[in-house]
Amino acid sequence: MASPSARAFRQGAGSGLRHAALVTATMIVGIPFAWMLSTSLKELADVYIFPPVWVPWPLHLENYQQAWRAAPFGRYLVNSLVVVAGVIALQLVTVAPAAYAFAHLRFPLRDPLFLLYLGVMMIPGQVTLVSNFLTLTALRWIDTYWALIVPFGASAFGTFLVRQAFLSVPVDLVEAAKIDGASHPQILLRIMLPLARATVFTFVLLSFTWRWNDYFWPLIVTNAKEMRTLPIGLVILRSTEGNTQWHVIMAATLLVIAPILGLFVLTQRQFVQGIARTGIKG
Repeated sequence: MASPSARAFRQGAGSGLRHAALVTATMIVGIPFAWMLSTSLKELADVYIFPPVWVPWPLHLENYQQAWRAAPFGRYLVNSLVVVAGVIALQLVTVAPAAYAFAHLRFPLRDPLFLLYLGVMMIPGQVTLVSNFLTLTALRWIDTYWALIVPFGASAFGTFLVRQAFLSVPVDLVEAAKIDGASHPQILLRIMLPLARATVFTFVLLSFTWRWNDYFWPLIVTNAKEMRTLPIGLVILRSTEGNTQWHVIMAATLLVIAPILGLFVLTQRQFVQGIARTGIKG
């Protein structure tokens, strides 16, 4: 039997290794962001200095103004906001009822249908790219918000995630609501969604991130410059610069990812809580 000092040593060593791994992972993730921020505040000549200067002085904040004017980022920002808001609103309308049906309703072939629903998650988006594009072309939706929003109006992942949260709601509570005369829409809106708000918020945050960063699909279904989104704007900015203006490109990149970073910092507690609750069943 190990002595108390030996157990304490092993626990301390294990804790030290875990902290060392976390610090290493933080550095791996954080150093590129730190370099991006540092580069965005430099002159172009200072970008290529070796050894690199991590804290430039003076700070060239005009790089952000130059990046904003180098491409119509105002229009790109509006497009990204419209697409993200439209997709999230449409997904909530489709995901919540589907999750409630799979969690608390009884109907024929419910479980096989749910497995089939989850099977959609295994199909890469590239497989359906051509057929979706042809469909949107036939509908004359190319270069419209419809093409950027409607194909993502349903989410198998979101249905699975929210269903797991709905399963944590006790069945007795649902039955009591039915006895009191509550309809299924009332149960969904007044019981399910409030109790699963952390998970719903997590899905909204993930969907926001995916659609905000989406590059490939907007590139395929938009040709007009006024319909481009922010990720495409970054590529356009790089291609229009004669010499690669890395300080301007890094400033533009920081402007694009700043909303996601800020949103996650402000909501990380709810995000972790929502992920943790999806595995709990009542």
